[in-house]
Amino acid sequence: MSVVLDHCTFRYRRRGRRVLDGLELAFPAGRTVLLGPNGAGKSTVLALAASALRPTAGSVRFGGLDPAVRAQLRPYRRDVGWLPQQVTAVPGMTCREQVAYAGWLKGMARGEAWTGAVPALDRVGLAKKADQQTSSLSGGQLRRVGVAQTLVHSARLVLMDEPTAGLDPAQRTAFRRTVERLSEVADVIVSTHQTEDLWEVYGHVVVLAGGTVRFLGTVDAFRALAPPGAAAGREAEAAYAAVLGDGEE
Repeated sequence: MSVVLDHCTFRYRRRGRRVLDGLELAFPAGRTVLLGPNGAGKSTVLALAASALRPTAGSVRFGGLDPAVRAQLRPYRRDVGWLPQQVTAVPGMTCREQVAYAGWLKGMARGEAWTGAVPALDRVGLAKKADQQTSSLSGGQLRRVGVAQTLVHSARLVLMDEPTAGLDPAQRTAFRRTVERLSEVADVIVSTHQTEDLWEVYGHVVVLAGGTVRFLGTVDAFRALAPPGAAAGREAEAAYAAVLGDGEE
């Protein structure tokens, strides 16, 4: 079992609409894709799991740690790495410097973070660009630097929010290899509204819509939801549409 959201309620403003209302969600271990249309609550779920947000009610736990407990917040954040939708190049910093800086912000000693930046970059296939400025990287490479930032502090869980948005087919292939490497050392949860590469990359699927879990199971169980006669190569898309129902994509 990976991260658990227990009866979580969340709203962005005190009197605003509840984005989540008593959500119960226990993510499986391994590689999981979190599917859902825009506005489904995916980013909120990942931000809660990353401890970037706190639930209005309920709790979040990972590995026996609760980030709402002050003494457990720092070790929780060392165990959980988060890649938000936007990864920004820090002006004047090389890849190694930016990754090391992220480790230092997570509480690592400077020397430890500097040393750990190289293997973190190697895990995402960017070791040869360690001394290149991040501002000169392509969008796909910068996303991989962001992943390295989540790994430098030896995270046991990596959360990635819409990491393939705007990537071309070659960059998506590189990202798929990155996820495969990551799963050797950490659980991985990736949110998206796209279904490409689902069978090849992930072991489990969670579908979220309107702040509610519509499906949680293996990719094979998800595939079985595709209606008979679904076009070859479009089974994931058909299964996703079947789970959401008409008008929710």
